[in-house]
Amino acid sequence: MWGVSMSLRTSKVAALLLLSVHLLHASALPAASSYEFNAYRMQQYNLHQDKHGCRGAIVVAEARSAVDTSLTRRCVIMKLPDFSTERYLEAKKQNAAAVLILLPQNISSVPEDIVQGFMVAESQALQKETLMPVYVVPEDDQLLCMYEEVTQAAATKSASVLVRVLRSIITTTAFQILVSSSSPIKPITDTTIITLEWLAYGADSNGSGVTILLELVRLFHHLYSDPRSQAPYHLLFSLTGGGKYNFLGTKRWLEENMDHAESSLLHDNVAFVLCLDSLATGDELFLHVSRPPKPGTPQYSFIQQLEQIISARIPWVRFGTVHKKINLQEATLAWEHERYGMKRIPGFTLSHIENPKSELRGSILDTMTQVDIRKLKRNTVIVAESLARFMYNLSDKGSAKDMQVFKGSLDIQDNRLSALMTMITSVPRAVQLMDREPEHTLLISSLEQEFKHYLQQVHRHTFHLDRRDPEITFFDQMKQPMMMYRVKPATFDLFLGGCIAGYLGIVYYAIQTFGNVYTKLKATVKAKHQ
Repeated sequence: MWGVSMSLRTSKVAALLLLSVHLLHASALPAASSYEFNAYRMQQYNLHQDKHGCRGAIVVAEARSAVDTSLTRRCVIMKLPDFSTERYLEAKKQNAAAVLILLPQNISSVPEDIVQGFMVAESQALQKETLMPVYVVPEDDQLLCMYEEVTQAAATKSASVLVRVLRSIITTTAFQILVSSSSPIKPITDTTIITLEWLAYGADSNGSGVTILLELVRLFHHLYSDPRSQAPYHLLFSLTGGGKYNFLGTKRWLEENMDHAESSLLHDNVAFVLCLDSLATGDELFLHVSRPPKPGTPQYSFIQQLEQIISARIPWVRFGTVHKKINLQEATLAWEHERYGMKRIPGFTLSHIENPKSELRGSILDTMTQVDIRKLKRNTVIVAESLARFMYNLSDKGSAKDMQVFKGSLDIQDNRLSALMTMITSVPRAVQLMDREPEHTLLISSLEQEFKHYLQQVHRHTFHLDRRDPEITFFDQMKQPMMMYRVKPATFDLFLGGCIAGYLGIVYYAIQTFGNVYTKLKATVKAKHQ
């Protein structure tokens, strides 16, 4: 009787343990569930002898939150507010497998301090090379769900060991991130460069400069179409590429136009070169010069016109001249006019940015949402009116400082500038993506169609990179298909294995000791009946 009861109890315990294990196993989410999306690798290029960006692309790692304490061989998932210089360096220090940054669909909803902090970290990450792959991807519901779950999993690590184990067993799933490639990253050869940047739309820097230049083409084309309204100056409008890479397009254009017998024509006949850079926001304007212009020179006269226009019409805009000598010891130049200065051609750059190393000049957050069309129009008016007053010598002719040259049919309109900016920033302009995406061809065609009446006034300079070019090298595999798999974490497998081992141990112990226990129980029962 007792022997039978003992055996039944052992069986019940074993059955209960087996049932619990079965239920735990049934609670796991399907390991085969997956989600595929496109991710963009951080820019990778060599400029002169300096290497920039990430040099790795392959990712096979479990997703972890940035606040997790263990990031080794893990893919660190960050939202925009999470990405900072400190966390990026910590991921590198712990040998993280990769970093995946989720970008919000609407940048305008992000607080300004978060945007500025991201830009600083982004700029510093691009300064040096790293083997750790860094990817960015627009947020969606699936990715946000993954982010929330890995964040919650990291938060439970502060709880007790029992709570962490139970949560890991019952509810938690892990996410496996996969980027595979059958070929190594290779340099891109024979690539046409028109304009460049890492998945950046370059709205303020420098879509705003392009927009103002194209509007100046329209305005002065109308003035010069009538011989009676032509100024004693000729205007050359030039769009060159490679601005983010040491103004390589400008360098090539100067080499092509000065390495011949007529090179003295540029030296003797160019009054000055005005470069437009980042003019779509801010209430400050800075004129960057390599040498302070002397009184009586065309540069000095143009600066006077700028100051008069601003003081007479827009006194709340702070205007200043920033003098910075060209440092030939530095690997990169600060502003585009320095390229002309090195050829002894006078020039300056107008920008709302004072510091040439500002993170605002090369961020993937520089999108249309950061553009203030009213300020873009204001700056367009300032440039156009200042140029007209200088070229037509209106000050010496006694014209009032507040006289408006461009009005009526030549009025600068907000909707036109907005349409130009929208068209220019409609697609990202990374060189690795440019020749491979049909949208870029459509963009160039749209610009040519929009300005078909004025294109004889514009010099759009393109050039090719090949493997012989010693200055800059770009690499492929910028756009990668990325897979996300939902799987149970390793702790679940360990616990399940422990449960099975425990169950088998109990069964084994019961079998081994059953005879001794039965004999003792039988003797005890017999003794009580005597």
